[in-house]
Amino acid sequence: MKRNVVIAASVVLFHIAALWALQNGLLRRAVEIIVPAQILSEFIAPPAPQVTPPTPAPPAPVKPQVVQKTAPKPLPTPVPVVTPTPAPMPQPVQATEQPPAPARAAPAQPTAPAPVAAAPAPPRVELPTSAADYLQNPKPPYPALSKRMGEQGKVVLRVLIGVDGTAQRAEISQSSGYDRLDQAALTTVLRWRYVPGKRGGVPEAMWFNVPINFVLE
Repeated sequence: MKRNVVIAASVVLFHIAALWALQNGLLRRAVEIIVPAQILSEFIAPPAPQVTPPTPAPPAPVKPQVVQKTAPKPLPTPVPVVTPTPAPMPQPVQATEQPPAPARAAPAQPTAPAPVAAAPAPPRVELPTSAADYLQNPKPPYPALSKRMGEQGKVVLRVLIGVDGTAQRAEISQSSGYDRLDQAALTTVLRWRYVPGKRGGVPEAMWFNVPINFVLE
């Protein structure tokens, strides 16, 4: 019984000591002491030896070549050679004939100029007119206010006459000095009938000046 009690007490004490060691960190220190430390080693390569490039030897000086000039040899003096001159041979006398005189060419006669074709005559132009009796165009009315005011004068109207004899456009070329007289003349010529202008006998639209006099009697 005592032996069992001692063993049980020993186990309990061991557990109590183990718990106390865990609380105080003794077991952790023992583990750290048991774990071997790793040894780190690094190989350091020795520095590479510095290679000094060889210094090139200076080029050898070039000696100038000396060219020896030789004096030109004198040319031999030519010896004159005398050759006999042959006597001139007599020339045979030949009879010569005078060539006949060339015949004179007859003087060239002036040629008559070619006849020039006459230019065609321009076509005949007939201007329009408003004075034909069969037209029966009335006289322009004299404005009553112009009569009382004593207004009078000459109006020249530029009228475009169509191929059918009607006035297509009209504009005042010369004013009488009074707007009432100008407007009365403009209204009148636009209502008139005309004989159309012709070019070469063919009716054609033409501009035509129509004078109108306003005179108080």
